Amino acid sequence: MTEIGGNNPGHTIALPGRAEQTFTFAWAAGTHTGHRRAANEDSYVARSPMFAVADGMGGHSAGDLASAAVVERLDDAITGDFLPARAVERALERATDYIGLIAQDSELGVGTTVTGVVVTEHHESASFAVFNVGDSRVYNFDAERLVQITRDHSVVQDLVEAGLISRGEADEHPDANIITRAIGFNAAPSPDFWMLPIHSGQRLLICSDGLTREVADDEIERLMKQGLSPDETVSQLIDSALDSGGRDNITAIVIDVLKVPTAA
Repeated sequence: MTEIGGNNPGHTIALPGRAEQTFTFAWAAGTHTGHRRAANEDSYVARSPMFAVADGMGGHSAGDLASAAVVERLDDAITGDFLPARAVERALERATDYIGLIAQDSELGVGTTVTGVVVTEHHESASFAVFNVGDSRVYNFDAERLVQITRDHSVVQDLVEAGLISRGEADEHPDANIITRAIGFNAAPSPDFWMLPIHSGQRLLICSDGLTREVADDEIERLMKQGLSPDETVSQLIDSALDSGGRDNITAIVIDVLKVPTAA
């Protein structure tokens, strides 16, 4: 487990060359081993403008090192208040190379999921560039509604989209833990990207599947809309997952958008 960054109740950035165009964010992050795992193979970075969760592959040796490699390379990519999405791709390429070295003595292979957001300049304003590899998730809570932004790279997601099983059946499916894309395993990284406009009052959740396997989306939505601080919300989300079984490592980052430029 590697934790980079931490909670921040108010962080303000300005668009380059436009000091009056400011955005203010608050965020918190937390992780827990859960009730059944011997170790925590999740890692995260929560340091503006980079926020990400990596879930080292359970059952594979050195999963904790793989997740650490990803968040460390993402953290190394930070050069200012805004970063292009391409910086994420380059960081994941470097992490893949390092994971290849870790995996040399492993018969099973080594890998990790990763999902997150980076604050980037877009159309003369700021946006969240959402990225994902695997089945960890990013949610957007806006206008009292929770929406999953990322698409799970998993066997059960493919089955759901093919109409072969329902969303409710997916988490209990025998192949629920099989993912179709990861960082590592001698494969070139292939992240999906989405561009998400930034709004005042918006709240993001970045989490590992240790949360979403235990807590249904409607309960996550209820906890997100209570109006508690990011720190309190992260604690409640993790407690809810633990109360529901805590079968896996649980990691969550909550980001609040406190202020945007009036003209944005």
